[in-house]
Amino acid sequence: MSLLEVRGVMVRFGGVMAVGGVDLDVHAGEVTGLIGPNGAGKTTLFNVISGMQEPTAGSVHVSGVDITHEAPHRRAKRGLARTFQRLELFSSLTVRDNVRVAAELASLTNIDETVDNLLEKVGVSDLAEQTAGDLPTGSARLVEIARALATGPRLLLLDEPASGLDEAESDRLGVLLRELTADGLGVLLVEHDMSLVMHVCDRIFVLDLGHIIASGTPDEIQHDPKVLHAYLGAPS
Repeated sequence: MSLLEVRGVMVRFGGVMAVGGVDLDVHAGEVTGLIGPNGAGKTTLFNVISGMQEPTAGSVHVSGVDITHEAPHRRAKRGLARTFQRLELFSSLTVRDNVRVAAELASLTNIDETVDNLLEKVGVSDLAEQTAGDLPTGSARLVEIARALATGPRLLLLDEPASGLDEAESDRLGVLLRELTADGLGVLLVEHDMSLVMHVCDRIFVLDLGHIIASGTPDEIQHDPKVLHAYLGAPS
């Protein structure tokens, strides 16, 4: 059984079809990529999965449970966590307290130890006492991932987590994602860094104008003429 099942999800804003009947699966222990040109509908689909956007049609299941109309906080209790394209840290709190808030809301035990371990895991232990609002974008994105992990998710949705990261940070992010999936976490990754996507993803779905136009392994996606056409305008 898939950890996440998206079936026939459609989102219409007035006369605009933002997402047009998408089917998508994420398996435990895998990184699944969701890529596509700007305006393809990726963030809208993320919002449907995380409960921030009601779909016009279709369904979303997590571990076989229909969560299509559940509120975001109920989805979080089922083990779904996400990060955002636009950073959503508590800017006046320290890095440590940003992660601690999530751990406390999730009623985790050994909170101090958990927070320290997560900061080390994402590579920002040295920034623990720094105010989040003073962080460079790359570091802030890593803190946001640590905060999402503090909720103890089974499914993690990452919306452009490599944006603002330098090459070393991006490499570390790739290692982190493989470590997380080795522990059984399922990851759905929206990302424009194609080097990262092709390196870490087990499977990739390509979204263009609200529709899935291709899916497969990184090698299959790189050689799919429909994908080349969507990105480069090359003949299909």
